[in-house]
Amino acid sequence: MQNRLALTATVDREDALRYTPAGLPVLEMWLKHQSRQTAHGFDRDVACEIQAVLIGEEARKFSGKLAGNTVNLTGFLSQRSLRNPRLVLNIEYVEFVKG
Repeated sequence: MQNRLALTATVDREDALRYTPAGLPVLEMWLKHQSRQTAHGFDRDVACEIQAVLIGEEARKFSGKLAGNTVNLTGFLSQRSLRNPRLVLNIEYVEFVKG
């Protein structure tokens, strides 16, 4: 079963493009999300900050172009590393929000 997360967020900041020991480009960023959600018949304002990572050719393509922009993202949650259980959004799809 594949569970994907879809999110609209503003890229608060992005790190410089780096490479894994295997040579894969990696772009880490921090997202800010704000929305109004309805659950059990009640509206609720939601706000959060999420660490995210984009790996592969898309990382190289978007490097230096995301900070300050609002984007639609699709990806999945995982722990940061084997030693660090902190959640991170692994981005698989990026689309700029026109506005």
